Amino acid sequence: MYKIFDTVDEVSLYTAQRLLEKIKAAPSAVMGLATGSTMEPVYAQLLGALQQSPVDLSQLTTFNLDEYIGLSAEHPQSYNYYMCQHLFNQLNIPKHNIHLPDGLASDIEAACLAYSNAIQTMGGMDLQLLGIGSNGHIGFNEPQTCFNSRTHVVELSEQTRIDNGRFFVEQSEVPTLAITMGIKDILEAKEIILVATGRNKTDIMAQLFSSEIDERLPASALKQHSNLTIVLDREAAALLPEQAFKNAV
Repeated sequence: MYKIFDTVDEVSLYTAQRLLEKIKAAPSAVMGLATGSTMEPVYAQLLGALQQSPVDLSQLTTFNLDEYIGLSAEHPQSYNYYMCQHLFNQLNIPKHNIHLPDGLASDIEAACLAYSNAIQTMGGMDLQLLGIGSNGHIGFNEPQTCFNSRTHVVELSEQTRIDNGRFFVEQSEVPTLAITMGIKDILEAKEIILVATGRNKTDIMAQLFSSEIDERLPASALKQHSNLTIVLDREAAALLPEQAFKNAV
């Protein structure tokens, strides 16, 4: 199902409302969260709504999609730092209910296995929030990632490192490895919301619309999911065929 809005603000407000509705309907929900510039206005809208109408989040559990290997939680470009700055520091979610991959784990493979096991122990995500990379990655699952993958170590593609270089002082500072939730972990969520905004997502959203389900385009795995919502602004949807707009609600 497509939801297409005129502006980023409208996309962010709609997405934040969906998150809030889920929390209110199921206070002990398990939420899969994403990072990146697309999510910043979403989290800002969510915080604004929670400030106006506070909700008890003490039973909420969260799992983040990914983290760079080699960056501490205090590093300004780590996703742990991002989540604290943009969301967690302003919410009353108990720390033990917040889960992020550990980029400094002494045994990375064991940490990956433990992360997927923790998700499965909770029954999987009730709602998974996703962005999409310019090469179609979801989480940090790069092209050719097996759709049956669980949380794992990934070597970041050159395209991903170029795209993310804008957040670092020097391109050479961008890590080459990351931990990412696997595609199977993502697909087991009961509900998925994929958000894409801006001109830099125009091409990949057109590719995703027309693509077969193929490991060369990781996001195409989402087409197997029975409860997927794709939320776009007009720029990201600019190359979609008329059929997509007819399907939009």
